[in-house]
Amino acid sequence: MSDAAALDFTLGEDQEALRRVVREFAEAEVAPAAEEHDDPGTVPVELFPKIAELGLWGILIPEELGGAGLGYVEYVTILEELARVDPSTALTVAAHNSLCSGHIYQNGNDEQRRRWMPDLASGKTLGAWALTEPGSGSDAAGLQTVARKEGDEWVINGTKNFITNPNIGKLAVVLALTDEANPQHGVTAFICDIDGETCFAGKKENKLGMRTSDTAELVLRDCRVTEDRIVGKINGGFVDALKVLDGGRISIAALSLGITLGCLDNSRKYAKQRKAFGQYIASFQAVQWMLVEMETRYEASRALTMRAAQLKDEGKRVTKESAMAKLYASDSCVVAAERAVQLYGGYGFIKDYPVERFFRDCKLCTIGEGTSEVQRLVIARQLLRA
Repeated sequence: MSDAAALDFTLGEDQEALRRVVREFAEAEVAPAAEEHDDPGTVPVELFPKIAELGLWGILIPEELGGAGLGYVEYVTILEELARVDPSTALTVAAHNSLCSGHIYQNGNDEQRRRWMPDLASGKTLGAWALTEPGSGSDAAGLQTVARKEGDEWVINGTKNFITNPNIGKLAVVLALTDEANPQHGVTAFICDIDGETCFAGKKENKLGMRTSDTAELVLRDCRVTEDRIVGKINGGFVDALKVLDGGRISIAALSLGITLGCLDNSRKYAKQRKAFGQYIASFQAVQWMLVEMETRYEASRALTMRAAQLKDEGKRVTKESAMAKLYASDSCVVAAERAVQLYGGYGFIKDYPVERFFRDCKLCTIGEGTSEVQRLVIARQLLRA
């Protein structure tokens, strides 16, 4: 029996209290903002100070650096509750925490942590993480953005694509080629200020879903950075990025978990209120089976996600576990959203009900932080190494 088989996924008293606080905030503040901002595709920046008050910009950062000092189990719980009402807000929080802040905290030196973590943890500075490019998505080693050494500085040129938070962020961790002859082992991570001149947001994407999360290009034009802004080792950025993605996949699994729970909660409530043929539709076996499938997928997704989170908190490698959680949870939230819309019937196809938005939002979970196909490759590689 593996160590993971003995893990307990029951939340403690403090963790349950945290869940209640975030749920109350999500229902009272986040849900109304999601309805208002979804159609125009704007970011609910009015929520940001309230997110800061709850300490959600620095969930995983130690208290001595200004963060909440929580672990991945709490992190999953928070993202699930946010995504239960608005996956876009959960995505904004996740990209800032596990990608940008996570990369600097995990791979930076003490001086870099002291310099950047407090402002990132407080939300004074929001962050982006720039790996993906127009011609480099699943093939993360196919970067075209280049950083060349000129005197005491590095000059970065290139365009990043599908980046979260570039319009609202002030800082980005940018992955760039520093050894063009060896792209897979010649990538370095740099901390760049989003200054609006040499590092700036480009085209804003008009998206199917996740519309209240900021997604755009990040353009670098002769962006000059000094040596103290290199995170980790020169030419070691690609390996560090893969480790960051292990945590990022837990983020997407948690986000998927929230979508499934949101679909289940709304569908269960609707089924007990909606009448057809003289009775509540909850009495129909076809509807019951839809709810059963959502519930079963939710519980299975939660077990995989919490398992990865607990192992991450123990300092163990979670490449396979995070990929499994992300793969299953993201596929499950797509199924749950489809079932929810079907259960609602015609009402599921209009914007008056949140399941319509879940149906559009859910698909990103099978694409972001590595597609479902890439997750299968990652899991297979880990299995065949045994």
